[in-house]
Amino acid sequence: MEKKNIILLICTVLSFFTVFAVNAVMVVIPSIASEFHMSNIVQNWITIIFSLVVAVMSVPAGQISGKYGLKKVTILSIILFIIISIVNVLITSAEVFLACRFILGISLSFINVTSMAMIVSAFKPEERGKALGINITGVYVGLSLSPVLGGILNYHLGWRSVVLFGVPFLFVILALLLTKIDEEWITFADIPLDIKGSFSYGIGMVLFMYGFTILNTPLGVLLTILGIIILIIFGLIELRQPHPVFDIRFFKNRKFLSSNFASLCAYLATFAVTTILNYHLQYIKGFDSQSAGMVLLVAPLCQVVLAPIAGRLSDKYVPQILAAIGMALGTISLFLFSFLSAETPIEFLIMSMIIYGVGFGLFSPPNTNVIMSSVPPKDTSVASAAVSTMRTVGQAMSMGILTLIFAFVMGDVPIVEQYYPLLISSCQITCLICVVLCIASVFASFVGIKSDDVGSL
Repeated sequence: MEKKNIILLICTVLSFFTVFAVNAVMVVIPSIASEFHMSNIVQNWITIIFSLVVAVMSVPAGQISGKYGLKKVTILSIILFIIISIVNVLITSAEVFLACRFILGISLSFINVTSMAMIVSAFKPEERGKALGINITGVYVGLSLSPVLGGILNYHLGWRSVVLFGVPFLFVILALLLTKIDEEWITFADIPLDIKGSFSYGIGMVLFMYGFTILNTPLGVLLTILGIIILIIFGLIELRQPHPVFDIRFFKNRKFLSSNFASLCAYLATFAVTTILNYHLQYIKGFDSQSAGMVLLVAPLCQVVLAPIAGRLSDKYVPQILAAIGMALGTISLFLFSFLSAETPIEFLIMSMIIYGVGFGLFSPPNTNVIMSSVPPKDTSVASAAVSTMRTVGQAMSMGILTLIFAFVMGDVPIVEQYYPLLISSCQITCLICVVLCIASVFASFVGIKSDDVGSL
């Protein structure tokens, strides 16, 4: 097997398990919440805290991995992933569980950045769309199998088996990296780390995103505003830095800017959908985790089929148009999800999930190809960090929107039968908000089509 194909295999498997670590746990949240007596707000934080850490760490991860080597950073991140997964099964409280999710987020933030950057470094531009399509297929296979495997493992062995599932496979990936890959891909060897920029970005992002999840309180409003101010200061710092942790001048490139904004809106609109559908199936419909996992398979299975096709098409046709068509279908699906109620037939849910899966499968590979191809080769780790940041910020804020609606509509309560009508209303309102975000993503996908600033600032 060619070395570039081994790299693609390694990165695709890593993409699968980074997704599995998030989505399989999402399916078993009701079991975890029951064991640790979590309220509706706290159990949403199982997902939010993970996405928040990845969002904060992805930007410095791009510079750190470029300075010390993509391979080396990937190996250390996998080792941390394995250690924290083992620790996670020994915990006895909600607080320690959330702490483990925090550390796991640090590990996966680096893996997200390095895996995509390695693919872009290993493949020529004319092969990149296809390779990224295959890699994103790993993401969608993870999305497909996570609810099924997570549900089955939880049903028969408990939620701890879900946390440990990826450990043996990651040992194999470690062995391949150590024995088959020689390159380190060091692009920022002589460039100092931007400590000031990294800290200002991290503090600003934490304050903004945490404040956003409690925006229904005066403290939430204050923290959100303070976070925005610090992020503006971060931007000013970066403009003056000779070697910024994230060169925001890339956003002068319309292709880079529009595709990143489209990605942010897309994940804002869609990430909470899996949680909404999972809650609907397990709480409202009374499915067990195994049965719910089988139903949740529908949308990501469509994404698995579409992702490699969309990746190849993005090498031949205008990728922004493909991305816009995908998010238009996503808009339709979210509008349909806004009608979910206790009486909704399962056939209606499945039809809506198919539309959703086809739409997002058509959007992601072309949009990622635009972002990764719109910067110079030496800056692929920065572009990869941007992709990861848009995804994880969007994911965390998507769950933040759901949590915020929960706080306004339900309050801080356990999800039990007497609150099911409020749960349904909360999910319906969230879906309608997400429809607007999907429409924004469609328009953003079109903005950079006429721009010719590819591969340069």
